[in-house]
Amino acid sequence: MVSLMQGRLPINQDVLLMQKGMLVRKVRSKSWKKLRYFRLQDDGMTVWHARQAGGKAKPSFSISDVETVREGHESELLRSLAEEFPLEQGFTIVFHGRRSNLDLVANSVEEAQIWMQGLQHLVDFVTSMDQKERLDQWLSDWFQRGDKNQDGRMSFPEVQRLLHLMNVEMDQEYALQLFQAADTSQSGTLEGEEFVEFYKALTKRPEVQEVFENFSADGQKLTLLEFVDFLREEQKEGERASDLALELINRYEPSDSGKVRHVLSLDGFLSYLCSKDGDVFNPACLPIYQDMTQPLNHYYINSSHNTYLVGDQLCGQSSVEGYIRALKRGCRCVEVDIWDGPSGEPIVYHGHTLTSRIPFKDVVATVAQYAFQTSDYPVILSLENHCTWEQQQVMALHLTEILGEQLLSTTLDGLLPTQLPSPEELRRKILVKGKKIQTLEEDLEEEEEEEVLESQLEGEQEAKPELEAQFESEPQELSPRSKDKKKDKKSKPIMCPSLSALVVYLKAVSFHSFTHSREHYRFYETSSFSETKAKSLIKEAGNAFVQHNAWQLSRVYPSGLRTDSSNYNPQELWNAGCQMVAMNVQTAGLEMDICDGLFRQNGGCGYVLKPDFLRDIQSSFHPERPISPFKAQTLLIQVISGQQLPKEDMTKERSIVDPLVRVEIFGVRPDTTRQETSYVENNGFNPYWGQTLCFRVLVPELALLRFVVNDYNWKTRHDFIGQYTLPWTCMQQGYRHIHLLSKDGTSLHPATIFVHICIREGLEGDES
Repeated sequence: MVSLMQGRLPINQDVLLMQKGMLVRKVRSKSWKKLRYFRLQDDGMTVWHARQAGGKAKPSFSISDVETVREGHESELLRSLAEEFPLEQGFTIVFHGRRSNLDLVANSVEEAQIWMQGLQHLVDFVTSMDQKERLDQWLSDWFQRGDKNQDGRMSFPEVQRLLHLMNVEMDQEYALQLFQAADTSQSGTLEGEEFVEFYKALTKRPEVQEVFENFSADGQKLTLLEFVDFLREEQKEGERASDLALELINRYEPSDSGKVRHVLSLDGFLSYLCSKDGDVFNPACLPIYQDMTQPLNHYYINSSHNTYLVGDQLCGQSSVEGYIRALKRGCRCVEVDIWDGPSGEPIVYHGHTLTSRIPFKDVVATVAQYAFQTSDYPVILSLENHCTWEQQQVMALHLTEILGEQLLSTTLDGLLPTQLPSPEELRRKILVKGKKIQTLEEDLEEEEEEEVLESQLEGEQEAKPELEAQFESEPQELSPRSKDKKKDKKSKPIMCPSLSALVVYLKAVSFHSFTHSREHYRFYETSSFSETKAKSLIKEAGNAFVQHNAWQLSRVYPSGLRTDSSNYNPQELWNAGCQMVAMNVQTAGLEMDICDGLFRQNGGCGYVLKPDFLRDIQSSFHPERPISPFKAQTLLIQVISGQQLPKEDMTKERSIVDPLVRVEIFGVRPDTTRQETSYVENNGFNPYWGQTLCFRVLVPELALLRFVVNDYNWKTRHDFIGQYTLPWTCMQQGYRHIHLLSKDGTSLHPATIFVHICIREGLEGDES
């Protein structure tokens, strides 16, 4: 079958040469470098590889899996092999999610350019695809999988096999009926558009038709007024419903005559429900919509722990790739553990373990390159400095020389601030968090004294040139206080002054008690807590922690016992207003779903404004015992149906999933709960549940919802299929589709669940 995308594929010379295939070297490590034959399939959307041309090929990746293509010199691995392979012949394919990069070396610079340019060309095309084109591509991928003998057409046995792959359990007679109806050429096989018609017959949505007919007088179309009623009554769009109805008809009605008559057909209605406008996530929360002019401590900050690690904490690989991935996914606080290295160059690794080492200057260069690709808001470098005085000087030099203007090395206006600056004021700035010899006040005083000294020197040099040598050798004589300090530093160096001076707004200090912090610390001083310490403080003094976080920044990091790089639930810490809750972002799972869910809003910029009761230093809020005046709400979720749910294990051709939906709420302790539907047997393609779940929530401002689809399995307590997590405050009411994500956070398009959501003020009914 010629790809459904073929007519729209942006074919160029590079793509044509990729479709002919090419022998390239696949590089996994310094010792694993093997020749492989890579070829772009005729569909233009999948790349297969074999050990040699004409050998048995297997799928390598789909173009939709690829995030970007990098040049050879950007790969740590290829740089380490530069003497063996010219860097210009190397390139790296970077995938979405946590899949490892693919490093390849072509036989010539020209061949490398063909693959780099061709792949990027196709990636750009896939990124710009609309909803229909994405569906066409998904169908094309399935056709490739189902067409076992690769003859471009599908026989009925192949279709039966494909139905199993697609999670469809269907009566053989009914399947044959659909097959014959779609086979308009009567060839006994399905090709191109015939397969599309077969798919359409499979995916009829009676539950959507029922909703449509409830509002349509003639059952054929929704008039403008009928659609306005639907948007107002069901979708809770309020006063904007009239304007929105016209906008949505123009956007989703497929027929030109329908657009002119201002009516919406069933196809247009379904297109709207499956679109971003019909999504459970409110599109108004997608761009930066929050006030970004408040002090830094008023925001949750997307934070990474031991960012250099891409594996476990004991033997894992340290890599600048950890920083690239963290920064590109929106992390704004990254951690750097620095130790003395060979040849006077500081290195980054997890001290006293077998993790590999990377040069500190490489980390700084990577941060400089990637800091602001995803977000313009400030990046915090959390330094764990274990270096001697000499290598600290080298650190300071690398930070100032490599980061240049990006580095914030003094207060914004040179004056002593009264509160932390805002993300807006710190746009495109990199801040250093770490230990500091003295206070910011003393720093600024010294700067002032130095300026006075310089002007005095200039004046006296003009009048008395003979004093020049004396001033150069002993300028500290003019500042006895500074002189004493410098003597102390020479006798017992705690920290190199040049590195200390780069810590401006984020001075790291030890935590003793909330009273001690209030009496002795300043707003620009910040403490770090292990997850265990932070959790016990929340239980012992939850309100004091909330008040502390209303004026000072806190960073929480995972327990040292998490040697496997597992994560803790960040919600408990966010409830107390902790801003930098550092996660092992390399490890997928529930905890990272929650983290990604919170930071999905506000443009994915890495900063989310805390609720007002967590920004008030007199706040009475206690995360363990929340009481009014919080506006409690009741949530009713009708889980209606599922669409094209994937199998967890694609190798099990004959097995078909038995899906169930679990809705989980994370928030303050009384709000944290879960409920699930019953399971539907043998149907992952279009399961129907029609079950309503009811939740009562005391503090909706802190709540996140996680929708999980599992394959029922009583032995393993269910197998994961997909999930989607979002903040309560970003949820749209009405009939909505939830577009599922994989365990890794990548799209499972077109897998969705169809729900109806209703939020009511107050707590209703008895506890279930």
